[in-house]
Amino acid sequence: MSTWTPVRCAGARDSINIDPDGLPGVGNLKPISDLKLHLLSVIVIGVAACSLPASRIPPPVTAPRVSQTGIASWYGPGFHGKPTASGVIYNQHDLTAAHQTLPLGTRVLVTNLENGRAIEVLINDRGPFAKERIIDLSYAAAETLGMIGPGTIPVRIEVVGSGADKISLIKDSLDYTLQLGSFSVLENARQLRDRVASTFSDVAIVPLNTSTSTFYRVQLGQFSTRSSAEEQARRVTQAGYPVVILEKW
Repeated sequence: MSTWTPVRCAGARDSINIDPDGLPGVGNLKPISDLKLHLLSVIVIGVAACSLPASRIPPPVTAPRVSQTGIASWYGPGFHGKPTASGVIYNQHDLTAAHQTLPLGTRVLVTNLENGRAIEVLINDRGPFAKERIIDLSYAAAETLGMIGPGTIPVRIEVVGSGADKISLIKDSLDYTLQLGSFSVLENARQLRDRVASTFSDVAIVPLNTSTSTFYRVQLGQFSTRSSAEEQARRVTQAGYPVVILEKW
């Protein structure tokens, strides 16, 4: 008489009866030998699979975002309708923010470290200028994060998009340069550089490559503060050259 062996997978609801002399659960039937061996091997493999541990392959690791932690504040009605540093008119109901050094146009994810709320905002202005604060949020962004009442909160900001700018760290301060002209013809840039260099030092041609062409920018100096850049800009303007103060990354 055949002996039946119940086999149960861990956590399974039903047992599988294996008759070593016949098909599973079919008494003393004698199938073709090859078929019997094949079916038994399938059952054994299936039972073994039930005892395998869960996959230990770790989930894919994404590259960490460039981030900064500090205190956030917000600004609203007093600035609503006024130009921002980017030239865009400030709208307190848009999801925007001011940052001291991130390139204008950068998108960042801001997380309230007290309640876990997060919002993505566009950097289109400069500030805050109060000590120890790292970002000034619009009214709409502040309301989403739940900080209208307290006024300031601890946050983490993460760069999620920066366009053509490659950001490897968030600087504590910006450098500045003076731009006197931008040309599509290199020779024109050289002529302006030579004229300016007869009076001022540290004048250079800095190419800017775009998807369609190259522009040759005539720039003067590098300044660690905006006030020092403005001071030199006044001298250059008095010498008869138009000047634009640029943030330098």
